[in-house]
Amino acid sequence: MNDLKGRRALITGAASGIGRATALLFADRGAAVAVVDLNADSGTAVAREIESLGGRACFFCCDVARDADCRRAIEATMDKLGGLDILLNNAGIIRRATVPETAEEEWDRVMAVNVKSVFLLSRRAIPLMIEGGGGVILNISSGWGLVGGRKAAAYCASKGAVVQLTKAMALDHAAQNIRVNCICPGDTDTPMLRNEAHQLGESEKAFLAEAARRPLGRVGRPEDIAQAALYLAGEASSFVTGTILVVDGGGLAG
Repeated sequence: MNDLKGRRALITGAASGIGRATALLFADRGAAVAVVDLNADSGTAVAREIESLGGRACFFCCDVARDADCRRAIEATMDKLGGLDILLNNAGIIRRATVPETAEEEWDRVMAVNVKSVFLLSRRAIPLMIEGGGGVILNISSGWGLVGGRKAAAYCASKGAVVQLTKAMALDHAAQNIRVNCICPGDTDTPMLRNEAHQLGESEKAFLAEAARRPLGRVGRPEDIAQAALYLAGEASSFVTGTILVVDGGGLAG
């Protein structure tokens, strides 16, 4: 039920962390993968790693906050892979700050990368999916898209918007056989999580130890989130749309 053979997937933020883990897993399950990221060196390395393991992949450099870049990424994916069945909007950034501490340009960049990118890529992908008979859109939000978090005002606002955008698109396009779902990870050991420690002036060790204070007693691994994405991308979830899947080791359970 989680076989992705013959499927074509575009994954943003795929050069590292959750995006990289998901690109590798999707390729392992048979999907051709368009690796999309602003980091050309790391993104190219991921595509080459997939190919070295017998998979099919290509890399496209893209600033997901720019419509022209998103258009080129979609067009290049269609050209190289011959279609688009799965869109994973994973790219994201965080600014650890309260509202008064957040500069306007920082607010705008967080909202552009985390929310506007979902809109830009989805509005170009959806017509292609309709022509192809359907598809899957997966959006990566956060536990902080469901509950508030301290010193992360712009991030929380952006991830809450992703949750609601997911539900709206799911309602709008269910009749066209396009399923739209959202994953809300808890703290996951990625470069972005470790960067949060530096933004807050804390040691990575102490920051990760605090992040592990949840019922399952550890932070998430990128592979944990990738497995959730695999479920939502495959036929095992054929009756699932508009859902918000929390993958956080029980952090929001109580």
